[in-house]
Amino acid sequence: MDASTESARVGTVETRGIEPVPDRERHGRASQLFWTWFAANISLLGLPLGASLVAFRGLNFWQAAIVAVIGSVGSFALVGWLSMSGQRGGAPAMTLSRAVFGQRGNKGPTVITWISRVGWETITTTTAAYALLALASTIFGVHQNTVLTLVALLIFIVCTLLISGLGHATIMWINKWATLLFGVLNLIVIGFLVATVDWAKVLDAQAGPLGGVIGGIGFIAAGTGIGWANAGADYARYLPKSIPGKRLVVASAFGAGIPLVLLISLGSLLTAGDDSLATASDPVAAINAMLPSWMAIPYLIAAFGGLLMSNHLSVYSAGLTMLTLGLKVPRAWAVCIDIIVTFGGGIYFMLIAGDFYGPFTTFLTLLAVPISAWIGVMGVDMVRGRRYNPDALMDTGRTSRYWYTGGFRWAAFGPWIIAIVAGLLFTSASTSDNDVWFKGPLADTWFGTNGLGWAVAIVVGGLLYALFGGRDHDDLAGDTPSPTATTPEEALR
Repeated sequence: MDASTESARVGTVETRGIEPVPDRERHGRASQLFWTWFAANISLLGLPLGASLVAFRGLNFWQAAIVAVIGSVGSFALVGWLSMSGQRGGAPAMTLSRAVFGQRGNKGPTVITWISRVGWETITTTTAAYALLALASTIFGVHQNTVLTLVALLIFIVCTLLISGLGHATIMWINKWATLLFGVLNLIVIGFLVATVDWAKVLDAQAGPLGGVIGGIGFIAAGTGIGWANAGADYARYLPKSIPGKRLVVASAFGAGIPLVLLISLGSLLTAGDDSLATASDPVAAINAMLPSWMAIPYLIAAFGGLLMSNHLSVYSAGLTMLTLGLKVPRAWAVCIDIIVTFGGGIYFMLIAGDFYGPFTTFLTLLAVPISAWIGVMGVDMVRGRRYNPDALMDTGRTSRYWYTGGFRWAAFGPWIIAIVAGLLFTSASTSDNDVWFKGPLADTWFGTNGLGWAVAIVVGGLLYALFGGRDHDDLAGDTPSPTATTPEEALR
């Protein structure tokens, strides 16, 4: 058994980096993606998303539930569809992106992807540290201070490192069994939270405007699936090509959709009677205050575990992204470097920044645009049936088939840049009325006020690439087509 195969076992350090996985080493089932995306979304960050739909967009519970279904299930169906590129090419998403944008041109989308991953990790790490601080207060009666905050951050980061550092096989195993455990704990907590709902106010709430529903769908999609779209291939690259692509789509959509619809809907229920959750600087404490005191310990454990399930996936993908950028270290060391950056971000959020959700929603709004532009270009490229040449993916020099013109494939890079500009024209990002980070000149139009700048970026990027991108005929011989699905659109039939 060679080293790379040995490292694919549970409990051993994965030594494979971003190099494509050969067919002989492919293994697993589509159900792995179900557990992967269930794990990524079982954290209680879904509750504030639902709270925002009611508090800031004026929706009632029924509208929020519909928004949750369309926004989360739909966006993760897109994640599943894009993950088929990983199954086809055997490499992480941003490594495969080299074939589309060129070896140098791909650095732009890859840098944005890494910033996105680090941002999500910082948000998750911060929330988990709040949970640990609340747990320490409940059990030992000690209150938050600088030293205790640093300890809480370190504990969560070490737990993340133990999982992400080991790699793909261990992550796949933990996703299933830990999700079942923390899923049961979350169901118990949810049961008690439902008991606090003011049903009279829920039933009396007036329906919000159609614009609020459309904007809510965009907000949920941007805050859930769109943020993971450029990581889907990372977890599908070990899957055999014989698995029909439609199974990856269904597994991803339902794996993420089940917990997200439940949590987002519950968040909207809780906020119908009290909007404190939507504005809380410490969401963990806000939820804890709604529960009986004796429920604090199981709730905080469930919160910590759910956030850990999401964070280890983000850190794993971030490590692969750093390797794609050219970092010359083993994959496990790339994870360590990413963890250090996340620790610094956690310190900023907990000890320096005065607001939690302001920077959170602003971060989501801005990064959704360039990521969406990448989705538009990559999506069209997948429809064209690209096959990836493994040697060319790993050759970053001028001899690479994917070097194109000076390292750029302008037919893709150009539409990506134009799509970003188009999306930002309709985008507004602020933490408050008096703290506007960015506002595009068309932000007050219908698309802008409904938060659809990211959707504009997808459409513009995909359309321009479809019109002017051409085809890379050399890549039609890049690998052997799957016997059951030669192109993504055939896989979905």
